[in-house]
Amino acid sequence: MTRDAAFEYHAGDRPGKIEVKETKPCLSPRDIRMAHIPGALGPARAIAADPAQAYLYTARGNLIAVVTNGSGLPGLGDLGPAAAKPLAEGLAVLFKRFADIDTFDLELDTRDTAAFVETVRMLEPTFGGINVRDISAPAGLEIYDQLCAAMSIPVFHGNHFGIAVVAAAGLANALALVDKDVTGVRVVACGAGTVGLGCLRLLRALGVPADNITLYDVHGLLHPDRPDLNEYQREFAHASRPATLAEALVGADVFLGASAAGVLTQDLVRGMAGRPIVMALATPDPEIEYAEARAARHDVVVFTSRTDDPNGIGGLLSSPYIFRGALDVQAARITQGMMLAAAEALAALAREEVIDEVTHAYGRQRLSFGPEYLLPRPIDPRILLHESAAVAARAIAEGVARRPLDPEAHRESLMVRIGSGRDLLRQVVTKARRLAPRIVFPDGATETVLRACAILVDEGIASPILLGSRAEIRDSAERLGLQLAGSAIIEPANDPRLESYTDELFRMRCRRGLIRDMAAAKLRDPLYFACLMLQRGDADMVLAGISAPYAETLRKVLEVIGPAPGVHRIAALQAVLRRKEAFFLADVAVNIEPDADQLAEIALLSAATVRALGIEPRVAMLAFSNLGSVDHPLARKVREATHKARARDPQLVIEGEIQLTTALNEQVRERYFPFCQLQQNANVLIFPDLQSGHLALHLLEFLGDTVGVGPLLMGTRRPVHVLQYSSTVQDVVNLAALGAVYAGESAPPAVSAEIDAVELRAEERT
Repeated sequence: MTRDAAFEYHAGDRPGKIEVKETKPCLSPRDIRMAHIPGALGPARAIAADPAQAYLYTARGNLIAVVTNGSGLPGLGDLGPAAAKPLAEGLAVLFKRFADIDTFDLELDTRDTAAFVETVRMLEPTFGGINVRDISAPAGLEIYDQLCAAMSIPVFHGNHFGIAVVAAAGLANALALVDKDVTGVRVVACGAGTVGLGCLRLLRALGVPADNITLYDVHGLLHPDRPDLNEYQREFAHASRPATLAEALVGADVFLGASAAGVLTQDLVRGMAGRPIVMALATPDPEIEYAEARAARHDVVVFTSRTDDPNGIGGLLSSPYIFRGALDVQAARITQGMMLAAAEALAALAREEVIDEVTHAYGRQRLSFGPEYLLPRPIDPRILLHESAAVAARAIAEGVARRPLDPEAHRESLMVRIGSGRDLLRQVVTKARRLAPRIVFPDGATETVLRACAILVDEGIASPILLGSRAEIRDSAERLGLQLAGSAIIEPANDPRLESYTDELFRMRCRRGLIRDMAAAKLRDPLYFACLMLQRGDADMVLAGISAPYAETLRKVLEVIGPAPGVHRIAALQAVLRRKEAFFLADVAVNIEPDADQLAEIALLSAATVRALGIEPRVAMLAFSNLGSVDHPLARKVREATHKARARDPQLVIEGEIQLTTALNEQVRERYFPFCQLQQNANVLIFPDLQSGHLALHLLEFLGDTVGVGPLLMGTRRPVHVLQYSSTVQDVVNLAALGAVYAGESAPPAVSAEIDAVELRAEERT
């Protein structure tokens, strides 16, 4: 991640990462009166009579504060409250993203513990919970303890216990794997700050005896005679222990690090007991790298602070979900028992069978409980369901819940919160990283393409191949301040494959009026060259068209690539991602006025594509008519297409002709169309013509809170996708990732140098 990219991300079109949005309509004069005066007066009186009513009439029950003074920023130290705001805003984004919790960040300009505590305490009526973090120790721990005592809403120290909960879950599973009892293991820890002390406190609650824990910091053993220890560190001070970390690690069962990179060496790992457990949790770099620790000995179980490593430990596996459970039952506090319940839920989830959604995201790698899978992957949507439900249940059992919930009803409410919308893009990027295709960009010197390629390389999504003048591409990259490491540059006119590509194109098109000189002339066009690279297996995908009309680009692509065997009409699919929902729209770019057969093929291609992305399709064949309500040729066409698609794939959930409202409104279907095959709302929307699909797509993008990814060309012989004039850098990145997953998860069509005898009707597209 480059410095400039990070600055651009945070500045963007609108500075910062969060905003406040209304949840009720406020358009008409009545709405305005309802929202403020006089409408808000009634709820105000009700809350005055019973403060608990605030959870019913205001957002308090789903609102927490992230509170800091910026004195202990991770990896940065004391930079002050203003500098802490980007991190606090980022945490607010993540709480919303992972657990649907609204967050205000509060940066307090004080180092006075009493003033800090009193300020936060006075804000209690505003919030349903408080997340203290990024405050230097021991002041942060003192603030946490005092706030817990003074407030009647949940208070959580994100640095102190966020990592600790996940570490406890990991250790529980690791001990089960190596067949060691928690009460008998010897733990050696390095790092006596906020994170290290929190981990040790929770491991002690997990069952590790206090006498089995030896703690070191930068000054050596925590000894009772040391005058520099605070009261929290003295809990773990021992007199009769080895003076050095190296001595203590000989024969130790567990190493727990929360210190600095390089503290643990391979030799120290080799000196530990049989089947040792290493938890290297220093940030940003662990005490020992994962691969280095595994190379030290075959029987070691390793956890690190890097969430992209197997068994990566991060606070985001705990903090949002703990707060979700606590808020749902209006808990008075977050107890140690609730934290252990969260750890137990994480550990138990890792022992369950991994769902296909997660397996697909990791390149179909079969994940199962073992040395490299002792914690759930962060993309697992079940974490919210399991962990938050466990925290809520423990709060009820311990008597700190003000709002007892039926467990089954609570789990259902959590499932609604999970959704499937923008999670999809994160899953797609995860899958694409494991495929890392070679993607050719014919418009290699274009600024948008160059910026996108820099991101693709940084994120490990793809290996870009840029076509064009080497000097021009390098000059453009230098002007933009971009590094081209990881991207290849090819000048088609000087490439040694040019002659063989010319022969190939001539052979493919010679019976379509193409002579060899014309083939040679076409290969001067970077797009033809890119398609020949794809055809010959010298690349895995083509992304083109950002600087040319869509129809012209598509025509050239079809000349070389053409449809896959058995496909009579290619089509374009657009993913539209909302926060909790994902929809797929077709056709939005290719077929202007498809007939019933073509419409059926578009539906089947779309369903197959959505399945390849790991989502079960529910297809709605859209029209202005509802299941026979109008006998019109346009409605009959959609009805006939539905029957044809259903005949070709009887297992597919597909319904039509059907109006959009009916396809997306369960109540309408239940009341008026109980015979409808859509038991759940449709997620694949097939439009009857290009005009309606195109207009609907752009209406969604301009008026809705959506992210569009596409268009994805379906049914081509090789993976090739056409960009739009208006494509942004992020559009290119998103389409590259989606295209990589579609290609990687779909069965590749048979190779054939001959183009099927299919009428392409390219002129229709123009």
